[in-house]
Amino acid sequence: MELKQLRSFVAVAHALSFSRAALELHISQPALSAQIQALEADLEVLLLHRNRRTVSLTTAGEAFLTDAELLLRNASEAATRAQRIAQGNAGHLRIGFVASAALELVPAIITAFRKTYPAVSFDLRNVRTVDQIRELQEGTLDAGFIRLPNQIPGLTLTPVHSEPFVLAMARTHPLARLKPSTLADFREQPFVAYARRWAPEFFDAWTSICTAAGFRPNIVQETAEMDTALALVAAGVGVAIVPQALARRRRRELKVKALPANSAQSQIAIAVRANADNPALNNLIALAKKEGKKAKSK
Repeated sequence: MELKQLRSFVAVAHALSFSRAALELHISQPALSAQIQALEADLEVLLLHRNRRTVSLTTAGEAFLTDAELLLRNASEAATRAQRIAQGNAGHLRIGFVASAALELVPAIITAFRKTYPAVSFDLRNVRTVDQIRELQEGTLDAGFIRLPNQIPGLTLTPVHSEPFVLAMARTHPLARLKPSTLADFREQPFVAYARRWAPEFFDAWTSICTAAGFRPNIVQETAEMDTALALVAAGVGVAIVPQALARRRRRELKVKALPANSAQSQIAIAVRANADNPALNNLIALAKKEGKKAKSK
């Protein structure tokens, strides 16, 4: 039993005429008759009464018509679904993100993606960088937004956003009004930091800025969330080097100082498995790069 045989049968059943059905299907009448005969032979059931003047459905043919129409609808929907998935226009993605990327970038990307590809569904989870890497490698995440730099075996990283690091301190900090000031002026100050164990290379990136200034930061408090680190900075526990966008969100509480223009940048990348074969991921990456450029231009 083939789909073309089902289509031929449904056409004849509706038209109750082989000649009209043949015209509708753009095939010859003998070819149409042969398909119906082959279908009946496969089923070992007579579906149509026909003579030179009339065509009518048998009782079995009436019952089979309903099922044949359902099979054709299902086949059409299956083909459409496969085509949409192959084009990245449908499917499901499991996405992780670091909390610091969720402030502006990730919501903008997901909102734009939903508008462009409404048939793609998401699971979105706040996952620390080291845990995202593990889940991506294990296959329990399809994509992850992480902060660079990172070199991760088995993963492909596509930078989607870059911004400078800045030095943040409480507005009441003794050095907050020091003009001009350099990072070296803060060599004796206590630092608050996002813990190295959660994002080792991100930690190394910002501490390298201190090393370039001639000192190692005196870290008195580590946290598992950057927002917590900034809250501690606002409370006067210490100063911190953080991505610019994070510090600016607390501009009423913090004094923010620029760092040398040639300092390391804070980058956000979208990470996927190197062998990933999911067209929806390709669309997500392309759109993330586009939205990242918009965020940088603001």
